[in-house]
Amino acid sequence: MKAHLANTMEIPEEERRLENQLCFAVYSTAHAFTRAYKPILDKVGLTYPQYLVMLALWEKSEQPVKAIGEQLDLDSGTLSPLLKRLEQNGLIKRTRDSRDERQVIVSLTEKGRMMRSEVDRIMAAIGQAAGCTLEEMATIREMLKGLRSNLMSAV
Repeated sequence: MKAHLANTMEIPEEERRLENQLCFAVYSTAHAFTRAYKPILDKVGLTYPQYLVMLALWEKSEQPVKAIGEQLDLDSGTLSPLLKRLEQNGLIKRTRDSRDERQVIVSLTEKGRMMRSEVDRIMAAIGQAAGCTLEEMATIREMLKGLRSNLMSAV
């Protein structure tokens, strides 16, 4: 993904409208995703951010809090309450790292591991709601990853 707008290029008035802003399209789509996930995740007792934490742990069932935060781009002030709630629900456990007491290790409980069987159902429901094929989702995802990379490089 290459930058195609020069600093001196005049932007047409129509492109200045809120509804035509790429940032707004991404922002509003993110909110739509969250709303679409809510009834699906309610059935398994998770919020969308909790689901993201669980996805990270289903990939690697034992991780430091810091690693989870980095994967999800969440600070500890946001992540800690999510982890506390997941622990209260019996899905994870948090323990101090025996080699470095400053680090907290998060691991799945048996209940948390068993919940992984819900992923296919959740993904199928979201795929149906999105109205995209797997190939279309992969294309959109790769474009968004490129956009994110460009934006991160620009700051």
